[in-house]
Parts: sequence; C-alpha cells; structure tokens
Amino acid sequence: MTNIAFRRKVSMTFVATAPSAYAATTEAATRGDYNLALVCFSAALAFGLGALAAGMAIGKVGSAAMGAISERPEIASQALIFIALAEGLVVFGFITSLMILGKV
Repeated sequence: MTNIAFRRKVSMTFVATAPSAYAATTEAATRGDYNLALVCFSAALAFGLGALAAGMAIGKVGSAAMGAISERPEIASQALIFIALAEGLVVFGFITSLMILGKV
C-alpha cells in the first residue's frame, strides 16, 4: 500500500463517524475502512497503555529508589537498573504498536 493510499484510508476513517457524510463522499462503505480504524485504535491503545503503566511503575519505583539511596548511597546503581526495567514497558508498547501498524 502506498503512502498516499494509506493517508486516504486514514482520512476516510475520520469521516466514518458521520455516516451520512461518509456515504455522500464514497460510492459504498467498505469494511476495510472500519478495519483500518480499528487497527489504528489498537496501535494507539497498545502504546498509550504501555506509557501509562510505565509512568505509574517509574513513579513507585523511583520514589522507593530515592528513599533507599538517601539511606545507603552505594546502592544508587542498583536503583537505576530497577528504574530502567520499568522504562522498558514503554519500549514494549512502542514495538507492539509498530508491529500492529506493520500489518496494515
């Protein structure tokens, strides 16, 4: 699928929320347009939930790590490793969304 065709399908899915306008602009509504909207929504959901979960995890792990570092400064490197593990959730969500969009 070319880039222009992809943009056209995505733009047509935004028009799909108003059925009368959608029917007026196209000859017949096809299921492919709705499937594209669902694919884009699922990719956004995968990335968004991954980022939200990572933010919550980093908030909890980061505050605990700062408290532990204030008591024992020699464990700072271990605390950073735990924060980086929580950051990996964003990467997994991003890769999942790219894999979903790769199927379009």
